[in-house]
Amino acid sequence: MTTFTATPPRHAVVIANPTAGTMDDVLLDGVLALFAEAGKEVTLRRTRRVGDAAAAARAACERRDPAADLIVAVGGDGTVHEVVDGMTRARPDRPGPGPALAVVPAGTGNSGYLMLWGERPWRESLRDVLAGDAARRRLDLARVAETGAKVFLGACSGVIADALRVARSVPLSGRARYARAFAETAEAFTPYPGRVTVDGTVLHEGGTVLANVGGGRHRGGQYRVLPRSEYDDGLLDVCVIDASVPPPLVPELTRNGEHLGSPGVFYGRGRRVVVERLDGVPLCFEHDGELQPPTLRRITLEVLPAALPVWGGRGAAEFSAGHSRAGAGLDTADPV
Repeated sequence: MTTFTATPPRHAVVIANPTAGTMDDVLLDGVLALFAEAGKEVTLRRTRRVGDAAAAARAACERRDPAADLIVAVGGDGTVHEVVDGMTRARPDRPGPGPALAVVPAGTGNSGYLMLWGERPWRESLRDVLAGDAARRRLDLARVAETGAKVFLGACSGVIADALRVARSVPLSGRARYARAFAETAEAFTPYPGRVTVDGTVLHEGGTVLANVGGGRHRGGQYRVLPRSEYDDGLLDVCVIDASVPPPLVPELTRNGEHLGSPGVFYGRGRRVVVERLDGVPLCFEHDGELQPPTLRRITLEVLPAALPVWGGRGAAEFSAGHSRAGAGLDTADPV
């Protein structure tokens, strides 16, 4: 695990999405008040359209914002994804570690925040970051070979992706919105003919309910789809649930990682993962909580080791790995 002590940040760029699922002026005022309390400099960037968060993050990393050494994404998983994209596309004009990412959760699922801090209140975590009492780490990312997109949390085809479409019409907020959408989608979901290959070895081929690759252990802020995932081991974890598992059971099975004890569940890990749909129909897939256009029948994800500097909890549950797999090869293709 890559952990090192860093001096407290001095100047932050706060990138806030005013349309995020649980965003309001009270939350943003609270963020800015913590900077004032800590005596830190802060530059606020409010997004207005898609792409603004990525542009602001890239500018901060390229030092077009003065001496920024911290980027705070205030929003949901989609906002975090944009910020990560901007950070990884930046070309800094001087040597040095550059700014690291912190997250304030203001979306529907907030899996990115959960990944870094567990269930800790965001005010406590941000205070620790500003005081230098948190851990600064470099996390692995994934890259979608077909599009070049960077993936922070993970990518998923099947029922989890389709639930994002349904969630648009659910009149709730926060995690309750996605929970309702996931349940409704699973009730009506038809498995698709698919194949998942990990480092050249077929993990699963046949009827597929979902194929999740990452990245983060949680999706939708509450479903532990990849409970064995570590975030800095240089590997992508993969979970496939096949058509022998009734889709309506999937939300409850994945809530606490209990699906790993069920027949029809396949788990692996590796450096290159290919997810395919075999009937000629485009995949329904998402990454980082954003539903993607249905144009591809094949998605290739490649690991980008230690690609993103982040602030997270020293003892957060998500960073407390039970074992180390750094440098390990494919942990293979048998059902678990």
